[in-house]
Amino acid sequence: MISYTNNNVRNSETHHRTLTLPAVDFLSECRRGFAKGRKSKDDDAASNIDVSPDVGPTIKANASAQMEAAIGALSGELNKLRTGRASPGMLDHIIVETDDVKMPLNHLAVVSVMDSKTLSVNPYDPNTLKKLESAIVASPLGLSPKVDGERLIATIPPLTKEHIQAVCKVVTKSCEDARQSIRRARQKAMDTVKKLYSHAPKDDLKKLEKEVDELTKKFVKSAEDMCKSKEKEITGG
Repeated sequence: MISYTNNNVRNSETHHRTLTLPAVDFLSECRRGFAKGRKSKDDDAASNIDVSPDVGPTIKANASAQMEAAIGALSGELNKLRTGRASPGMLDHIIVETDDVKMPLNHLAVVSVMDSKTLSVNPYDPNTLKKLESAIVASPLGLSPKVDGERLIATIPPLTKEHIQAVCKVVTKSCEDARQSIRRARQKAMDTVKKLYSHAPKDDLKKLEKEVDELTKKFVKSAEDMCKSKEKEITGG
């Protein structure tokens, strides 16, 4: 049997689908925040999109998660820096190669603070002691750990003026990188809000933009406070 397709029907169906395409693009921007576009009895309202009440919290939650990630990355960078005080996190970034496998030092040993100037490195496997020692010596921290039984003792040497200046520059750059990441998260949120202006009350969207700005200021301040605290720790101020 040979079937025939009515081109008019096909064109009509294609035209109907085209009217609802804006909703598809909109959904790609905020998957959980929007309801499906629906056809109205009024032809003029065919492209209207219903916005669910939780779109604001969804946009803010996404922005907040990205900003928190920026703060987490900043914290990790600051922990790598050597200051005049012992900190267990200062060895976390060191990579140790053992049995042809590279692993972070904190996966192979427990690092603890003995006093303000001394770290203790206790390996889970005593056989990795020498590998741990070599990795610490090879790091840019300038540490020279000593073997003490089945552990390593690392004394934090005093910082030179040149080292303090160099580390403070790294802190400043890390802080600026965090600010930029936070502002990029803000911009993404604002771009999503702008796409809602033809579908939601402007007063609600203005309020949402203000809330995103307040969130941005809070995270930027958090990043700046962390860096100020680190600089104070480095300079001994």
